[in-house]
Amino acid sequence: MKGGLPLPILVNLDVVMAKRKVSAGELSERIGITPANLSILKNNKAKAIRFSTLELICRALDCQPADILEYKPEEEPSSDHNQ
Repeated sequence: MKGGLPLPILVNLDVVMAKRKVSAGELSERIGITPANLSILKNNKAKAIRFSTLELICRALDCQPADILEYKPEEEPSSDHNQ
């Protein structure tokens, strides 16, 4: 993280779960992680995710990693300061 700013990686797990009609409790049970850790992922508070966990999520939700993870680059300030 740069200067306390959030990372430009967004976790869209809640969107995929809603589309599949899977609750947080059900998913945490299926993939074997605590509801608290699943909540950290869903709320974009995680700093990392294991590939093994990502694989389990993709299997459980029948989706691709790109359905869950999204890269949103930070907007750079313009360098043409009123030219």
